[in-house]
Amino acid sequence: MILTLIEHDRGRLNELSLEALTFGRLLGERLGVTQHALLIGEAAQQIAGDLGGFGTEIVHLAVHDELSEYAPRAWARSLVELVTTLQPGVVVASASDRGAEVMAYAASILAAPLAANCIEVVDAPSDDAWTVTRQRWGGSLLEVARVAAPVKLLTVAPHALLPVRSEAAGATEVAPFTPSLTDGDVAARVTGRVEAGAGKVSLSEAKVVVGGGRGVGGAEGFGRLEELAGLLGGAVGCSRVVTSNGWRPHTDQIGQTGTRIAPDLYIACGISGATQHIVGCRAAKKILVINTDAEAPILTQADYAIIGDLAQIVPAISAEIRKASGG
Repeated sequence: MILTLIEHDRGRLNELSLEALTFGRLLGERLGVTQHALLIGEAAQQIAGDLGGFGTEIVHLAVHDELSEYAPRAWARSLVELVTTLQPGVVVASASDRGAEVMAYAASILAAPLAANCIEVVDAPSDDAWTVTRQRWGGSLLEVARVAAPVKLLTVAPHALLPVRSEAAGATEVAPFTPSLTDGDVAARVTGRVEAGAGKVSLSEAKVVVGGGRGVGGAEGFGRLEELAGLLGGAVGCSRVVTSNGWRPHTDQIGQTGTRIAPDLYIACGISGATQHIVGCRAAKKILVINTDAEAPILTQADYAIIGDLAQIVPAISAEIRKASGG
């Protein structure tokens, strides 16, 4: 059996979990085993029915008064309790911030190895160590590793594969259970939230991202990018140097130490393309680069490029979009 941890925020499904479910389903088809899923918190019940389409036969729902908000150790304790009961051969989760945190706690509790940022299970003999390929150094290096444990713990590198619905999807059974939690399990938990502005598109989920780097010139230069992103229904991001200079908050940073994006279109404006930034945007389906430097490293990743002054080019693009839309 394969057990996949599903992430949600107050009942809102994290789409990276659908990638993990797809990974688990494809692995299960290879091994000839079924896939079960774990949802945590009563609010998650509303998304249980969505998981059957991705090859999940049974959804286990952890319900407890202390699980109304995210608490990493409590999530891990719920996962470990289910692992102890079901004895799956492998546990899969997304290598998102939350997935990585929960699985690290679970590995510690189980005293088991964790293979993080996997993109493929190369070999999975039934009674031996598995061979996996995983990303290292933000995806700039691929490592072939062996995982030897009664229960293999794997996290799936974000955007390593597309979520694909199962052709043999059927009804999903929901099986609630109440994990045993202690005060220590909820010592660290979410106690409050600062919500993004109303109508603001999340950088990690935006279909179009307009990114700015040193070439934007300063905080005031991002007004042009905000306008373009608004016309395209997208979000604005930035490079590390921008946050280091205080022009934008860290939450807008794209890169290895920021947000990793996978939009349909990424428009990189005045960004040279340090390795850490490339790691954060390489999953974009199409990349348009606007830069005065024809030799900028980011051009090696570009599908399209405009060599010129972004202060003239970006407003011109916005003007054409308004004209085309009758605005």
